[in-house]
Amino acid sequence: MVEETLDDAPERILAELSEVIVGKREALETTLLAVLSGGHVLIEDYPGLAKTLLAKSLASALGLDFKRVQFTPDLLPADITGSYVLDRSKSTFELRKGPIFTNMLLADEVNRAPPRTQSALLEAMQEKQVTIEGESLRLADPFIVVATQNPIEYEGTYPLPEAQLDRFLVKISVGYPSSGDEVQILKNRNIAKSDQVTVRRAVTQEELMAMQARVEGIFVEDAVAAYIVEIVRKTREHRDVEVGASPRGSLAMMKLAKARAYLNRRNYLVPDDVKAIAVAALGHRLVLKAEGWMRGKKANSIIEEVLQTVPVPKVG
Repeated sequence: MVEETLDDAPERILAELSEVIVGKREALETTLLAVLSGGHVLIEDYPGLAKTLLAKSLASALGLDFKRVQFTPDLLPADITGSYVLDRSKSTFELRKGPIFTNMLLADEVNRAPPRTQSALLEAMQEKQVTIEGESLRLADPFIVVATQNPIEYEGTYPLPEAQLDRFLVKISVGYPSSGDEVQILKNRNIAKSDQVTVRRAVTQEELMAMQARVEGIFVEDAVAAYIVEIVRKTREHRDVEVGASPRGSLAMMKLAKARAYLNRRNYLVPDDVKAIAVAALGHRLVLKAEGWMRGKKANSIIEEVLQTVPVPKVG
């Protein structure tokens, strides 16, 4: 019975999310794949396209504690991590934990904070710990960062450094809804008679961690692993790419592909799993040459080109 519950869990989660985020199945799936892989998500899109709603709804569906930080130019690292404050009644310093001590942290408009504050996330995202006054403190398990940024209005922003971009397992965009989906959004608002939405919990925190363990157990054939490595290697050799994906990109592809196999109720990878997640896993890891950028080249289109050139292995 437990096995069947875990097999059905991804669809239950997606069904709950689809009730409030209409017509965005692909974005919802990719975000869920990242969570099942234990990774962090960067959402880059225009204002008003449900970036914050997606993160908050996902936390509710997964039964996770959720906190939101609005990043601004005057935000300090201690505003995220917390600090020691003097308790005058006891004449001792006590730790006042920041919002990073949660299961899911929404870093809203992360590129509006200065680099010093952005770097406060680096240790947490990679090591799942923070250091305050020389003391290392473990974060909750699971710990997931969902960060958002706006692709316009760059004045007064601090672009994320490559080191921090590379720590996001995926980068996605939600995109504008179709006309039909936007009509449905209006209908849903009329029925609810409120801007507040309710997302029911689809799984417990324990079930989520069991799902993550199931993803870790997905079998990866050597031929598929070699296929992943060849795709990543080709990004480094592409004529329009200054810096290609690192081995962290290979690991990201494998993790996401395993999560997709689990989503499709398989205990092994196939090449289609790899192809389906390649753009989300690698698009933000490429640094393009100036001449390629001037010709209108985009990282996502380069990855699509690479997928066309790498032979697909036969597995079975």
